[in-house]
Amino acid sequence: MAAHGSGIISNSAVENSLSSLRSCQAYIDTGMDITTGVALDLIQNGCDAAEVDSMESIMVEYAALNRDLNQYISAVEETMRKVRREDPDEVPDLRQLVHKTYTSHQRKNTDEALKKTDRFFEFKEQLRGLRKQMGVSQESADQASEDDDEEIAVTQSIANFTCPITQVEMVNPVKNKVCGHTYERDAIEKMIQGRHQKNKNARCPKIGCDVSDMNVSDLVLDIALKRAIDVHKKQSQNK
Repeated sequence: MAAHGSGIISNSAVENSLSSLRSCQAYIDTGMDITTGVALDLIQNGCDAAEVDSMESIMVEYAALNRDLNQYISAVEETMRKVRREDPDEVPDLRQLVHKTYTSHQRKNTDEALKKTDRFFEFKEQLRGLRKQMGVSQESADQASEDDDEEIAVTQSIANFTCPITQVEMVNPVKNKVCGHTYERDAIEKMIQGRHQKNKNARCPKIGCDVSDMNVSDLVLDIALKRAIDVHKKQSQNK
């Protein structure tokens, strides 16, 4: 099929564009990681809440970028599926069709929804956890949008420094992105690799967890817990 006219692009060009767009998500993730690290540093160094709040505003901007990027990718994919399904004799104006679908997605967006994304919630969870360990008041940082049950759950998860595998205090904690449980990195990686070498699935070792197919790629550094453990050790040494 040939493509003619201004604004009309070929299927192969769309696929190349999608690949480029998906690669941009890695940059957004990196930006979020850096922002989280800076916010945790500010808390650990006793900086004003206003400075930490500025990092929260940046996280909201990254969340908006991530949302818009995902919606645009989704609009492109939806448009391509529709074109392939209808199989037109000539390539339609894909740019116009994508823009129409993307605009439709954008109409449903709200600023409040950005603060309910998993990544933003994780960011707030890490800040609350470190503040709790540092003995810093959260009154100015956490407004009425956070309920008591959620704060208790976060506090309990951060306060547990013991690895479910080694049963000793963790040094390099990693979190399972699937279930949220944490483990000592070396212990969990050896467990997963050992199970996979036997062609068996690796279950989460946390009692009561139903995740039955873990992979090393599911593990991410638990920054807040790592900092909380370090603070706890320093406090214990100074007693």
